[in-house]
Amino acid sequence: METLQFLMDGFAVALTPYNLMFALFGAFIGTLIGALPGLGPANGVAILIPLAFTLGLPPETAMILLTSVYAGAMYGGRISSILLNIPGDEPAMMTCLDGYPMAQKGRAADALAISAIASFAGGLIGTIGLILLAPVLARFALTFGPAEYFALFLLAFATLGGITGKNPMKTVVAATLGVMISTVGIDIATGTQRYTFGVLELYEGIDFILAIVGLFAISELLFFIESRAGAGRKLIQVGKLSLSLKEVIATIPTLFRGGILGFISGVLPGAGASLGSFISYTLEKQYLGKKAHFGDGDSRGVAAPEAGNNGASSGALVPMLTLGVPGSGTTAVLLAMLISLNITPGPLMFTQNADIVWGVIAALLIGNVLLLVLNIPLVGFFVKLLSVPPMYLLPIVTMVAFVGIYSISHSTFDLYFMIAFGVAGYVLRKLDIPLVPIILGMLLGPEMEKNLGHALVLSDGDWSTLWGSPLAIGLWAFAALGLALPYIVGPLLRRRMKVAITEGPESD
Repeated sequence: METLQFLMDGFAVALTPYNLMFALFGAFIGTLIGALPGLGPANGVAILIPLAFTLGLPPETAMILLTSVYAGAMYGGRISSILLNIPGDEPAMMTCLDGYPMAQKGRAADALAISAIASFAGGLIGTIGLILLAPVLARFALTFGPAEYFALFLLAFATLGGITGKNPMKTVVAATLGVMISTVGIDIATGTQRYTFGVLELYEGIDFILAIVGLFAISELLFFIESRAGAGRKLIQVGKLSLSLKEVIATIPTLFRGGILGFISGVLPGAGASLGSFISYTLEKQYLGKKAHFGDGDSRGVAAPEAGNNGASSGALVPMLTLGVPGSGTTAVLLAMLISLNITPGPLMFTQNADIVWGVIAALLIGNVLLLVLNIPLVGFFVKLLSVPPMYLLPIVTMVAFVGIYSISHSTFDLYFMIAFGVAGYVLRKLDIPLVPIILGMLLGPEMEKNLGHALVLSDGDWSTLWGSPLAIGLWAFAALGLALPYIVGPLLRRRMKVAITEGPESD
């Protein structure tokens, strides 16, 4: 009953005309961003952060806007997967396998409708899971001390590469680089300058908002200039909707199973939406067996991965809100926004900032309804966006980033720093070094250092206190497992994903 009361309070926050307007705007913009191949939800949220500061939005409104962009981008990723056979982001890869064959058969409108319904179902199941699980995990996290939090942050870094990551060692390097960047500035405990080189602007450290916008938005522009700055691609015509009620009803069990599997994948550290969509698709294919024609345009082959990746997007919010540890790249960006708003994510957030937490959760429920209503009638508009060459769209995105960052600090130094991060991000992406671990290192580094210091002070410098409780030992063990799994399970899982994609439709 207490959870239900908090949720009602959240609806009171989310349903104000002001917040509802930004939820609608975020869902619309997020779908546009998700539809563009290569951008994805993390870039979408990063681009909108400066806008939230420029408009001076209150914390609950800013988070509602960004989570709506997140949900919208997860919806939008399916459009290019179905019409171009190009996934809007990595989790949408599995949607290509049956979505594109449906489009080739003249059923593009049906595939888009099924994917919208599946996205709604997966997002709804994931949000319900978030409502039920997050308060329980938050109460459990109140038992954590400094040693346990230090071990938890180690677990976050250890599992960051995920079992689908290409090179776990590069992930560790990226996370280490992020932690190193987080040490720049004046040490609060001792007052000592660290790596400032006499530059006054570095005394307060490096603003991770600059790093996020530079690493994601600016590097994406440079990447597009190099590899995709041509004309728009030829689209398959959407045509008329001929989806029958019987076909929709036949997908309901698939939606239910996919949403649950996706939510579980989202909650697990290092798993995320990519694993959620893959597991939902492959297990559904095995479960249905000869009853289905996966890879040949089966509507359930579209529904399963879409329900999975949208369920995972809500699941990834659970560790971020309850423990302050993001469950995905996009939630790492959302975590940065919370910290920028002087809000500390974690178990105390459910009592100290309950209006924000439950307002965001209620907005997710409302946003899923808005996205379903938007996506079916306006799909033609979103599709037309794909025919616009990226060389025209991305400069506009970059201009928004520059104006937003400058409006926050009115500092040209920050603009130069953002460009430097953009160039660094471009180089790192060329070297296949992931960017999200750098952001996570910058975000969690200070808290990790603070908890390490507190644990050692309380134990009079005894390092054994870091593994002195059963809970801490368990977290250390899971961290070790997280480092080992990518080398044990990762190659097998990636091989199976490659086989599944190879057996799907070929690109034109």
